[in-house]
Amino acid sequence: MMDNNVDDYCFFCKSNNSKLLFEVTDIFNDPYTLNQCDHCHAVYLSPHPTEAQLDRAYDDTYYGSGTDKFNPIIESVLDFFRSRRSSFLRKQLYADARILDIGCGNGRFLQYLGKKGNYELHGIEREGNSASRASQIPELRLLVGSLKQATYSSNYFDAITLFHVFEHVDNPAEMLDIIKDILKPGGVLVMSFPNINSNQARWFKGDWLHLDPPRHLFYFKPDDFIMLMKKRGFELVVEQYLSFEQNPYGLVQSILNKVSAKRELLFEFLKGNKSYIKDYPSYKFIFHLLFFIAFMPVAFICDVLEALVKRSATIQLTFIKK
Repeated sequence: MMDNNVDDYCFFCKSNNSKLLFEVTDIFNDPYTLNQCDHCHAVYLSPHPTEAQLDRAYDDTYYGSGTDKFNPIIESVLDFFRSRRSSFLRKQLYADARILDIGCGNGRFLQYLGKKGNYELHGIEREGNSASRASQIPELRLLVGSLKQATYSSNYFDAITLFHVFEHVDNPAEMLDIIKDILKPGGVLVMSFPNINSNQARWFKGDWLHLDPPRHLFYFKPDDFIMLMKKRGFELVVEQYLSFEQNPYGLVQSILNKVSAKRELLFEFLKGNKSYIKDYPSYKFIFHLLFFIAFMPVAFICDVLEALVKRSATIQLTFIKK
């Protein structure tokens, strides 16, 4: 049982009764703990990050300062997965569907989707370089900011997507209420997020890449979240654990976090975050890159095996609103 503290309550249900799971330190060396709520079973970051801590975490180094977040080779790989996601969603849609991607990033997922049908494309992205990139896509109706009550009319969208966004929001219960309101009956909701019940979460604890403190604020075990959504009137239609986009690299970076003085060194190097990596000699990054290249085939195999037993590092769930 945790002591009552204004900064120590569950992001989802607001209960302040929880148990300590383990400690974690962010890339700025600020300490936190991961606690599990006794009421709704959500796992959340404690204490709550301050506004100043979040502003620092979401500065230009997070979004990348160039034309893209990553270098062209990595972006081309990410574009492959964005196109695959758009193909998956297209199979769930009728012609002329209206789609909202919450946390749309650079907007290219929606851009790929727009090439596959005559859809009305909406995106929401917080202010920053990603929103600036998305604003360059003429067919995208972009809202810079966050989803609020009355932003859209009831029963407005045919599909809503949140790809690794839900764990970032500080009002998750309210967001689900808004999503239920603005999604049409029979509409599709696709959500992906880190799997706190994964092998990676259990093995690496505070060194796990997908914790990403302080940006990731809370997590649900898949079964708990599916039950939560069922109570809110959503029917699960697809449950996916295999993700070559997210899971193999998560394993590689988590291993490197275990042996490095700072977390996410390779990830920040690939983003070109010079301020974060400036004190580290080049030979260390050569080692990290060589390990990444050598171990990735093993990481792909691990993801396949973990997906079979629902222990992969991330999950994607597709719901239908009843």
